[in-house]
Amino acid sequence: MRTAERKVQTAFRLQPSLITRLKAQAEREHISLNAFVEDALEKSVTVEWPKMPKEMKISEEVLALQCTTKWVEPTKEELEADPKLAHILAYED
Repeated sequence: MRTAERKVQTAFRLQPSLITRLKAQAEREHISLNAFVEDALEKSVTVEWPKMPKEMKISEEVLALQCTTKWVEPTKEELEADPKLAHILAYED
């Protein structure tokens, strides 16, 4: 379940047929159109972890990040302390 966050109202231009399908699916799931679209967008931008070679050792900190449902941007200090993490997240070459 999501934590309560301040919502920002926005507008998108969508095909009428897509809106009809979105509304129908939201109704089938017994949720509002807004909740359905928000959930679909949230799922579409989930961080996908790269496949790592089996021989590569992954730090416990990185493994812990993989288990979270919400992405937390690492701090500059965390990236400096964990070069593997910085490399995996493409913060360095």
